[in-house]
Amino acid sequence: MLLERHKNVLFARSATAAALAAGTLAGLGIAAVHGTPAARPPALVRHGSAPLLAAPFRFDPLAAAVKRARHQPRPRHATAAGPRATISLYERTAYPRTLRRQGCTAAKRGVGGVVILDFGQPAYNGHTYGTNLFSGRFAGNAEITRGLLAYARGYAYCVDPSSDLRISLARGTSNYHPAVPSAYKAGRKWARETMRLSQILRREGVDRFVTSAAADDVEPAWDRTFHRTRDFYRGYRDGGLGHLLYNYGSLDGGVGSIWNLRQAFYVAAGMKYARPIPEIYNHAMARQWAELAHIARHVYHRPVQFAGVMTTHTSANHGMKPADAHRSLVRALATVGASAADLPPTLTNIRSAY
Repeated sequence: MLLERHKNVLFARSATAAALAAGTLAGLGIAAVHGTPAARPPALVRHGSAPLLAAPFRFDPLAAAVKRARHQPRPRHATAAGPRATISLYERTAYPRTLRRQGCTAAKRGVGGVVILDFGQPAYNGHTYGTNLFSGRFAGNAEITRGLLAYARGYAYCVDPSSDLRISLARGTSNYHPAVPSAYKAGRKWARETMRLSQILRREGVDRFVTSAAADDVEPAWDRTFHRTRDFYRGYRDGGLGHLLYNYGSLDGGVGSIWNLRQAFYVAAGMKYARPIPEIYNHAMARQWAELAHIARHVYHRPVQFAGVMTTHTSANHGMKPADAHRSLVRALATVGASAADLPPTLTNIRSAY
């Protein structure tokens, strides 16, 4: 949609402000979140081309709970009024201290579900694959993994261990004009880093609260031929790692407007790891996704397994709120005779990281 088509320009203009913000947050660190000094997580060092943990790290839920009880109020939880939305972010940095603070802030909101950290378009710097962040700076895949690990640690440290809160943390990119020599290799490497983060979370015990996933902001207008989007998805699939790839994109006019049914279905459900968390910014977008689900059921005899909905509501843009977007998609599915019974109440609202 219009907002999505201009977001790269908008964030690029904020590059200077983002750099200042990242420097400020680096000075604050995790101690600013808790009000007390916190032990620094183990450093990441390189061995060959792959960064490894310099020392073993194990999450101690009891010790974390004692610190929280002394220094923090208990987090608020979702009430019977309905599920609350997670906050997904357009990232301007992959700096670990910044992302660790983001993770702690997310935990203190008392919300679980899917969290997507969008690191921008796929990119290659001549040596390694990665993304162009919304600050305009390049971040390699290993750097992004370190940032995601910091976010996960921050969430695990600050979450109430007596709750059942859990997040699926998805490393996000997009199909916006990939600046890479091979979209297939970019997708395959995206899958490998998703698995690598999963292994570290499991080794540290953080997977009790955080699991690893991937995500792609797929919009037909950004790749009208579909070729590069298809190659990225095939590369991710051929990683053979089994982690979900959430499509948090749009349909840009619906099936047949830019992409045909086969293409739109492939990135929503045709690739076996694909699950849509569609952008629902208005009722028209809900109808487009419902139409895809309806046609796919009759043509391919397979459902589109929605994983939730995404919005971009702020007090400034007065966009559709997450709960309203969910209701809109449920009604649109019912209108075309598609099943809404399996549409989970998973809500996420994406905004720029500050």
